[in-house]
Amino acid sequence: MTDSIFNTLSQVNVNDKTKAKNKLTYLSWPFAWGETKKRFPDASYTVDLYDGKPYLYDEHLGYLVSTVVTIDGKSLPMSLPVMDGANNAMKSDRYSYKVIEWVNRQKTGNMIDKWVEPATMFDINKTMMRCLVKNIAMFGLGLYIYAGEDIPEEPQLSSEDIDKMYMDLQAHIEANGFTAQQICETYQVQSLRELTDVKAVINQINEWVKG
Repeated sequence: MTDSIFNTLSQVNVNDKTKAKNKLTYLSWPFAWGETKKRFPDASYTVDLYDGKPYLYDEHLGYLVSTVVTIDGKSLPMSLPVMDGANNAMKSDRYSYKVIEWVNRQKTGNMIDKWVEPATMFDINKTMMRCLVKNIAMFGLGLYIYAGEDIPEEPQLSSEDIDKMYMDLQAHIEANGFTAQQICETYQVQSLRELTDVKAVINQINEWVKG
């Protein structure tokens, strides 16, 4: 890959086109493909076929899709598993897994079953487009999303900003009826400052509150 491709695409700020869900950040595929084609009109992509189907399936592991993006004669591959909203691998049959039970925002000490529904063609198609976005990121566009960064070339948070971030997290925890100890036990850390993805923790708390 020429440096000019990566340098060009890595400078595109994609923050206002992203959406966070369950610890993952998603970038709009029409935006990703549109911005790529604007700068490199010859860009193309293919979806890999497995026995004529646009996915690879294993009854134990689930579904996988893969794409290949070509820009300026350089091709790079990418693959992505088909997952449900909680980032569990989807299979052809419904299956369950164990999670900690919460009642009135307290852990009961019991484990309960949660279910992963079978994958549909809609799930496979969505994953193909997400795979395409990740594939494009290999050429530079939105790559910093997968590195956990916020804005390209933005300075690191100051110690004051970090302190405020964890103070805000503490306030959010207490405002929703939880304690820092409960959150630390759930994520198996000694203190809140060991949590590296504060946004994901806040999103999870919001999900618990919704019930």
